[in-house]
Amino acid sequence: MITPQEASKRNEELCRLAPIIPVLVVEDASKARPLAEALVAGGLPVLEVTLRTDAALDVIREMAKVEGGRVGAGTLLTKADVEAAVAAGATFGVSPGATDTILTACEEAGLPLLPGAATSSEVMRLLERGYTVQKFFPAEANGGAPALKAIGAPLPQVKFCPTGGVSLKNANDYLSLSNTLCAGGSWVAPANLVAAGDWKAIEELAREAASLPVS
Repeated sequence: MITPQEASKRNEELCRLAPIIPVLVVEDASKARPLAEALVAGGLPVLEVTLRTDAALDVIREMAKVEGGRVGAGTLLTKADVEAAVAAGATFGVSPGATDTILTACEEAGLPLLPGAATSSEVMRLLERGYTVQKFFPAEANGGAPALKAIGAPLPQVKFCPTGGVSLKNANDYLSLSNTLCAGGSWVAPANLVAAGDWKAIEELAREAASLPVS
């Protein structure tokens, strides 16, 4: 078991390790370990593997072997997703939204969840349950950094990891906000570089992202 308060504390610690959490959609598990090694070497140790591919659980298993990495499972939608992610070695979870089912499943499994919220009401509901660290998703589609800043005015006790449309071009807009701990982005591991096995290029993208300032 894990309480929402403890989950938030542990996820805040993870979010403070680097300004960007790579959001990874990996089709080929054989690419998982060198990809994780490149990202960690570049200064991005916290990795979110989305459960959007058939290989995702194998990818988590491989990435969990990489020294210095902290691997989590994204796109958690069901209790079965949570159980499978934990069995594969995920150390944290991320969901696009938040239902009682997914919150309870993660709490019972002892998996620290970064739950998704898009509106003030959703943020307040999660705060009532004890989640003070949340994912703002989809960030750009929901008004971007100005919207997140506005939410923070009446709810300063909640910190966020905005994800969805975050890029190198707009990352600073989010990271400069007082209620943003880090941001999630996929640009550090583009599909063409992963397919080509260009780990050096990915390491450089990670290093650039890792150097972004956080308020």
